[in-house]
Amino acid sequence: MKSPRILVVDDEPGIRKSMTGVLEDEGYEVESVGSGEECLKILQRRAFDAILLDIWLPGMDGMETLLRIQEIPPDDRPVVVMISGHGNIETAVKATKLGAFDFLEKPPTIEKITVVVKNGIQQRKMERELDRLHAKSSLGPEIIGESVPMKALRQQLALMASTNGRVLIYGESGTGKELVAQAIHRMSTRSAEPFIEVNCAAIPEDMIESELFGHRKGSFPGAQEDKIGKLQRADGGTLFLNEVGDMSLRTQAKVLRALDEGRLEPVGASESIQVDARVIAATNKHLEEEIERGNFREDLFYRLNVIPFDVPPLRERLEDIPKLADYFLREFTRAYGRKTKELTPEAYQALSDYGWPGNVRELRNLMERIVIMNPQARVDARHIPLQSQRRGNGQKPPQWSGSLQEVRESAERDYILKKLEESSGNVTRTSELLGLERSNLYRKMKTLGITFKD
Repeated sequence: MKSPRILVVDDEPGIRKSMTGVLEDEGYEVESVGSGEECLKILQRRAFDAILLDIWLPGMDGMETLLRIQEIPPDDRPVVVMISGHGNIETAVKATKLGAFDFLEKPPTIEKITVVVKNGIQQRKMERELDRLHAKSSLGPEIIGESVPMKALRQQLALMASTNGRVLIYGESGTGKELVAQAIHRMSTRSAEPFIEVNCAAIPEDMIESELFGHRKGSFPGAQEDKIGKLQRADGGTLFLNEVGDMSLRTQAKVLRALDEGRLEPVGASESIQVDARVIAATNKHLEEEIERGNFREDLFYRLNVIPFDVPPLRERLEDIPKLADYFLREFTRAYGRKTKELTPEAYQALSDYGWPGNVRELRNLMERIVIMNPQARVDARHIPLQSQRRGNGQKPPQWSGSLQEVRESAERDYILKKLEESSGNVTRTSELLGLERSNLYRKMKTLGITFKD
């Protein structure tokens, strides 16, 4: 793990030198600048865990600099400790109200500096951990299933999650590759740090370099301000490259360089930035075949494929379907405020007889549709519209329930979800497949209750 990074901002060279020495002796990585303007400039290039900021500075003073620092997104914002040789209670209270963690009078003792910095960084970590726990539901459910493939998957997770080895997750669309990546992060020593995802299939090719590496103001049309890239935001944590097989060769080359050097260069920048992020990649493609076609770099493949990881399709773990179905039913009845629903044995059998081309995502979508469209407390095979893709077991197709409008909306929802899955969740591609304007598709998805991330 990287050492916490501290920035000292003071116009007196002697103060900068002494505080830098004290903090470096405590094991911190320290940089220093002499003005508020320099402070804001360096914050655009790299992230810091804490800032020791003098109030009396030439040009932009410490209070104004503190206000500008508060504009940084909370996940990237450092702890700020204000320092002044002319401090009073009124000034300290004002600094605290503006977002400062603490206030020190000059000259601060070694003990005060080290204790306040340590406490500030510790509080920052606790706040981020609390945010992570609050957002746990957004990271998806725990990995569910007791089938042989899922038990093997958990064993593999236990062996490799705590390491820093790069992971390449293979699996069909909808199997839960993102869920596995999140589990690896939660079980790792980096769990208190950011988990940053980049969907390589959903970001336009001309924007993915900016998303990954950031950019400088004016580096291309529309770049009206500096932007921190997702790789830099993942510093200390985990970067998840979802559907990495859809990344362009040009971007692959820059990713390869960043992995080799541990540094990145924002678009339009003249200097590179050091980063320490564990990279997890996922794909539903056969990358060896993509290498033969010239669509994927062989050297990048070997950098990413340190620990290969296979997520089984749902058809290979049919015994997990009852637990998954029950879990999703509970999830959506709570989310929509509906009464508890129960699947009958015939309904479980119908689910087990289906081929599940859309895997766990398709099962989740089906359970959501059942909660929304069916008022019955007991759900049987008649309420599960899967007849078009049953596996030829000779059963009579189930009957649709509800009004004509409900059946029409259900069919539209099924078809849109199918096209979304074919497009790996890319709404722009889906709108092209459906012959709809993107805005019209979004309205249709909202009307039908489809909550699919672009």
